[in-house]
Amino acid sequence: MYIEQAYKGLSDGWRYLIGFIIIFIGWQLLGGVPLVFAVMLKSGPQALMDSDYGAMADSLGLNMFFFLILLMFVVAMISLWVAVKFIHKLSIKNFTTSRKKIDWKRIIFAFTLWGIVSVSLVFLDIYMSPENYEFQFKPVPFLILLLISIVMIPIQTSFEEYFTRGYLMQGIGIAAKNRWLPFIISSTLFGLLHIVNPEVEKLGYGILVYYIGTGFFLGILTLMDEGLELPLGFHAANNFFTAILVTADWTAFRTNSLYKDVSEPVLGWDVLIPVFVIYPILLFVFSKKYGWNNWKEKLFGRVLSKEEFVALTDGESDLA
Repeated sequence: MYIEQAYKGLSDGWRYLIGFIIIFIGWQLLGGVPLVFAVMLKSGPQALMDSDYGAMADSLGLNMFFFLILLMFVVAMISLWVAVKFIHKLSIKNFTTSRKKIDWKRIIFAFTLWGIVSVSLVFLDIYMSPENYEFQFKPVPFLILLLISIVMIPIQTSFEEYFTRGYLMQGIGIAAKNRWLPFIISSTLFGLLHIVNPEVEKLGYGILVYYIGTGFFLGILTLMDEGLELPLGFHAANNFFTAILVTADWTAFRTNSLYKDVSEPVLGWDVLIPVFVIYPILLFVFSKKYGWNNWKEKLFGRVLSKEEFVALTDGESDLA
């Protein structure tokens, strides 16, 4: 009963409105201040008006640009924490999982599993199409990238999970009293949040099939496993290995990675394979490992009222 964990805090509708405003200000306004100042000092206001990722990254340096992009999510995460702790008075445990404590083994398993799969796919593609990649390893820039990635990518990915599959899913779920509406809205919104990525401009809106499909995959993980641990591990692995292994001039992550993709970007099968082949296989693996059942009810069933939840949990001590 992950959605119902919101009842262990203060879940009035107006609190979600105030919380959303706090998160938006931290994420979209305050978080971007360091990047805006850095770009203006280095390249002038025109670079910001052009919204050219490549030009900004080149002027600031790849590592500095990457750091400032991720810093936005650090501020966003702080804003989210303020909203959850002080507006909703909800503990981080109850915001994360329906279990008695956060299951770090689940996070590590999902991170390791997707890390192995994604790294294998990258090197398989490099082996099959070596002409598409340029080895660009430089020890010092790469080590700086590695440090930035280890420290800040988990914060960035955790914010996205806590915001879409945590804050929005719980808030919409207890308001709608069902699971299907927050599942659909949070999953779709997760994909649409990537619409400003340079990949969309380069490849077209078809790439949103991947982003929205990933959103639905992570939504299924959350609802079936009754917690955010698996999405947290998966998402962190995805962005971490993406950042350190392969970059391209047309991607959101412009980094000093090991390889650079120098091929002409084309929207192809690589967008559909994860969504329609790999993700279903991963769902099967997770379902067998964690004994998932009653899929229809968990994905599309109703959400308990606060009174029902209190009665069912026998008035746990942390209920508000």
